[in-house]
Amino acid sequence: MAKRDYYEILGVERGASEAELKKAYRRLAMKYHPDRNPDDKDAEEKFKEANEAYEVLSDAAKRSAYDQYGHAGVDPQMGGAGGAGFGGANFSDIFGDVFSDFFGGARGGSRGGAQRGSDLRYTLELDLEEAVRGTTVTIRVPTLVGCKTCDGSGAKKGTSPVTCTTCGGIGQVRMQQGFFSVQQTCPRCHGSGKMITDPCGSCHGQGRVEESKTLSVKVPPGVDTGDRIRLSGEGEAGTHGGPAGDLYVVVNVREHAIFQRDGKHLYCEVPISFADAALGGELEVPTLDGRVKLKIPEGTQTGKLFRLRGKGVAPVRGGAAGDLMCRVAVETPVNLNKRQRELLDEFRKSLQGDDSHSPKASGWFEGVKRFFGDV
Repeated sequence: MAKRDYYEILGVERGASEAELKKAYRRLAMKYHPDRNPDDKDAEEKFKEANEAYEVLSDAAKRSAYDQYGHAGVDPQMGGAGGAGFGGANFSDIFGDVFSDFFGGARGGSRGGAQRGSDLRYTLELDLEEAVRGTTVTIRVPTLVGCKTCDGSGAKKGTSPVTCTTCGGIGQVRMQQGFFSVQQTCPRCHGSGKMITDPCGSCHGQGRVEESKTLSVKVPPGVDTGDRIRLSGEGEAGTHGGPAGDLYVVVNVREHAIFQRDGKHLYCEVPISFADAALGGELEVPTLDGRVKLKIPEGTQTGKLFRLRGKGVAPVRGGAAGDLMCRVAVETPVNLNKRQRELLDEFRKSLQGDDSHSPKASGWFEGVKRFFGDV
């Protein structure tokens, strides 16, 4: 019986790339795998057929011979480049991809077992002044460090880890999964290839111990809540010779009694008296660099915003400093004495009948009249 064309079997063009071949084979292997089609002879034959096609086309030399001479170029009985089937090729990569779907990613684990340590997070509380100007702070961070007693090996001083008897030091074991066998990380040594028969008394065989490290952190000027400072290699120690993780210092700026920050701009509320708002004047207002004079024009209303340029925050990533926005709040006088009440009453009477002094109030009352007139 004549064999089918290998490209036709995989459903690809003759000029298909290696990635396209692999993708096509993986799709067919998933579809016709015997474990998914028990007692289905037709599926088993198609699976073998796909294996044969992929073995030839994934090998550059065999593919060249097949493209020139067809099946005769790769059939050993006809003097070809080598037989197709299950014995002539290494399918570990493609099978690993397929079996990761079948068996939940069983190929995990690196040989030698070296693993990078975990990254750590530390929340750093700063005052607004510290965040704006920058500072250097000392922090203490609980972490896992390499055990000094055993130099991180996990074995008692004077002894050494021995070769794992389960995997023979390879770090992986083979498992039979139906039609094929697959590799898994050794469950006994967890991929390290070594066993500790006499563990270290300080770290109990873990190679790491808990310890608090004291670190100096340089905080650049302009940081804000949510900014992160990365300290490379200051996280948890790795295992089996792996590198340490990193420490991420996350900034949280405390609320300020006077200023609110919005990016590079600062905001503050400035209370002024009724007389200063009406007559105008000059006030001292605070900034992060000291007090400055703010001129208040006569007739200033509550909510008026005054901008002091360059009195905000210089961004941590560079650029011009922001501004300080001063919002005016006119205070109503309280705890008046008799004379003050008399003066205010006299002042109120002097305004009656003249709406020009209260443009907002007169406009508001006109709006109220129109509203009730419409109702």
